[in-house]
Amino acid sequence: MASSSAQEQIAYLRSLPSIRDRCSQVFALAEEDKLQYWSVDLSQEVSIVDFVCELIARDYGTDYNSIPPHGRWRHFVGDRIDPLLKQWEQDKVDRFEVARRLVDLMVSSVLMDAGAGDVWKFVPKEGGAGIGRSEGLAVGSLEMFEQGLFSGDEKQPYKVDSVGLSKITTSQISSAMQVSDSNPMTGIEGRATLLVRLGTVLSDPANTAYFTSPTDPTSKRPGHIIDYLLAHPTSQQIPSASSYNIAVKIETLWEIVVSGLSGVWPAARSKIDGVSLGDVWPVECLKNEGKDPHVSFHKLSQWLSYSLIEVMEKILGWKFIGKELMTGLPEYRNGGLLIDFNLLVPKIPSLLTSFDLPIPATLPTLLEVPPLDPSHSAVVELRAVTIIMLDRLAEGIRKKTGVELSLPQVLEAGTWKAGREIAKKLRPETSGPPFRYVADGTVF
Repeated sequence: MASSSAQEQIAYLRSLPSIRDRCSQVFALAEEDKLQYWSVDLSQEVSIVDFVCELIARDYGTDYNSIPPHGRWRHFVGDRIDPLLKQWEQDKVDRFEVARRLVDLMVSSVLMDAGAGDVWKFVPKEGGAGIGRSEGLAVGSLEMFEQGLFSGDEKQPYKVDSVGLSKITTSQISSAMQVSDSNPMTGIEGRATLLVRLGTVLSDPANTAYFTSPTDPTSKRPGHIIDYLLAHPTSQQIPSASSYNIAVKIETLWEIVVSGLSGVWPAARSKIDGVSLGDVWPVECLKNEGKDPHVSFHKLSQWLSYSLIEVMEKILGWKFIGKELMTGLPEYRNGGLLIDFNLLVPKIPSLLTSFDLPIPATLPTLLEVPPLDPSHSAVVELRAVTIIMLDRLAEGIRKKTGVELSLPQVLEAGTWKAGREIAKKLRPETSGPPFRYVADGTVF
């Protein structure tokens, strides 16, 4: 068992405030040019703000209220959720169960969302062109959900539960996602493993409160998060004619996502006294300054939280208090945007040295550097700077537009999309990120 001081450190590194705090310490070193693998040119910040604002103007004009939040819902392209909602309405499914089903879908789909690579595409059931990347993964996971592949109840396919997930195999995921030699997907084993682990987590007696319902104690599913939040003592009724309207503290949802789902993440990641920390990594630049080297990100946990919040706000009319504690997402689109605009400039000799490679007279490009593992300090530095820069860019975008856009809106309409578009412009053959990484299906 971890000591009391270790328990405090673990709790801190799993918390939302730790993300900005730890990333700010890395960013402070970046401003002093003390990062090992990157130089930071903040003069490029204004160019990124201008580029993002141009995209917002192109896609939304001045109708800023129409900008949706960043969440998994966006990736089910072609309004593919709408037919399900209409069907469930016809079937007279009550709103709580609709929300449970969508939570089931979002959790399973998000766990399959890490980058699929530059080649893979999914051809939807109605035919047509293949869909790549996050959208393809979303549509593929939706079709698996509709087919009942995550459900242990033959009479109810629209469910994700511990029984259904226990049967998931890598070959099953591979087949459902149309993976082949000519249509390869990176991290396929990692995705299957996450789903199987999710089933184990759901059935863990320690998580009974989160994933079961007093009225349905044998069913262990992500959707029962709805029941937990509704009954939680910190959830407050909002004066309304509707009993669905409550205010939920973001920390209450975060506890479920980070603690209740902690067993989903690979145990080989950073640990303190044997306790796995999730998406938390040590970085050499902080260690060299004599500081605690751990930097917390919790990217997939935040991505999942954003996605779940949208379901509960849209379907149940709930309000979440404290969403400002959440951060931008440190993945390759947001980070790639900084690299492609030369705000982050790689220190190629240092990168080569980290791989014990000689430094040639003519330096290779970043894409010619060996793939970076998520644990590499270059990746940790990149992700930490990305978190802080997203806050700065959001403020610059608000100032330029004169509108208080939320951070999820900035991510959706702006930085994530901008990262994708600049990648397509600079690397039209792949539209991939400006660096190579080791894909395990859980980080990028």
